[in-house]
Amino acid sequence: MRPELSKAAALLLLPLLAACAAVPTPGGPAAPAPQQQPPRSGIPPTTPTPPPSAVFRAPQIMRMPGLERVIEQNAGALIQQFGTPRLDVREGDMRKLQFSGQACVLDVFLYPLRPGAEPVATYVDARRPSDGADVDRAACVAALARR
Repeated sequence: MRPELSKAAALLLLPLLAACAAVPTPGGPAAPAPQQQPPRSGIPPTTPTPPPSAVFRAPQIMRMPGLERVIEQNAGALIQQFGTPRLDVREGDMRKLQFSGQACVLDVFLYPLRPGAEPVATYVDARRPSDGADVDRAACVAALARR
């Protein structure tokens, strides 16, 4: 056989040989199912370590004209101003008080400024009760305080 012909034959056979090669699957081989171990008597089950405690992060404080009577006030002072909240939600060290009236719904978010401190208002949001559209926060505070 001529050398050019054998090279051509080898090049023609290359795709056929490549087709025979094993192709790995995208996720790798499937892991075998874990085998159930019978419980060992006398050995207590292990307790997972709790996740690390969250690091305290001081909240950002909203600074807008007209909100001075709300921002940095505690829940008691807010209830004195606006009456009984429609909602009082607690999650971790956060507290949300919601006050509502004909003009608007006011959401006040309270967070502690230091670890272990009493939560105070740091952020305020306001909307119309009819359609949820945003309204002026300071105007809502003024409307609800007049009740």
